[in-house]
Amino acid sequence: MQENTMRDYLNNVLENMPKDWLNLTTHRLDIYDESLAKTQFLEQFENLFSAEEVGVLKESAQEIYQSDREEVWRESSGAPRTAFAAHTYDTAHGLLGSHPRLVGPVMQLLDEEVYMHQYKINAKAAFDGDVWQWHQDYGTWQRDDGMPEPRAMNISVFLDDVTAANGPLLFIPKSHKKGVVEAGHDLETTSYPLWTLGRDKVRELADEGGVVAPTGSAGSVLMFHGNLVHASPPNISPWDRVIVYLSLCAVSNHITQFNRAEWIAHRDFTPIVPKPDNCLQELARELANKSAAE
Repeated sequence: MQENTMRDYLNNVLENMPKDWLNLTTHRLDIYDESLAKTQFLEQFENLFSAEEVGVLKESAQEIYQSDREEVWRESSGAPRTAFAAHTYDTAHGLLGSHPRLVGPVMQLLDEEVYMHQYKINAKAAFDGDVWQWHQDYGTWQRDDGMPEPRAMNISVFLDDVTAANGPLLFIPKSHKKGVVEAGHDLETTSYPLWTLGRDKVRELADEGGVVAPTGSAGSVLMFHGNLVHASPPNISPWDRVIVYLSLCAVSNHITQFNRAEWIAHRDFTPIVPKPDNCLQELARELANKSAAE
């Protein structure tokens, strides 16, 4: 019943989505009063994935973090920082990367088929999770990958409860309206080369738009524009904060430069075919049955 209610809600959102969606923020603050933004938009995306679905994704993420794959990058402490391209080598994350609850809405928003530009599992580890500097994702996609236009959507899926204490994402509302802003190529503090904003520019944007930090329970989802300026602080709390990020790009808008590793900026522009809605549930039950039989 809850799944049907959520699907009905998503269908209603998509039917009434403004055509000018690229001018929306994570919270759709341009449509709603800021004080009501969470209850009128983000709250509806809380618990989009069930505890059963989150469980199989989280277990897979932990196994990936324990591996020595080149796609897994670590903090100076040795704690995992991020795992790239898990949808290409892990069953559960392969299903999430083509899940209809994520891919379907983006296809409708962009009005065409999409491919996976980037897939990351970011581990803001308890006590050790370090800062991600202020940046625009599209700023890097344009400069380093030659993505023609910001016709790509970021989706984040919480695999842990995200609170004010464990390094939540920080967003500057309305900053996406500035287009690609001036940035420097940070080669030292972000674990991989990223175009980050200077303090004066961040202060200027924040003075105009403020800063918000969406929180939510595991299984919640955020969608945000590629030009929306965001960051995340260190996690010095005793609680992990794992979030999966999908960057879905319109196929016609695929990248044209190949300066970064293929598992960071994908070169397979094949349109994603959404899986059945219950694919993660079926996998979780299959694994549970297998474990019980052993």
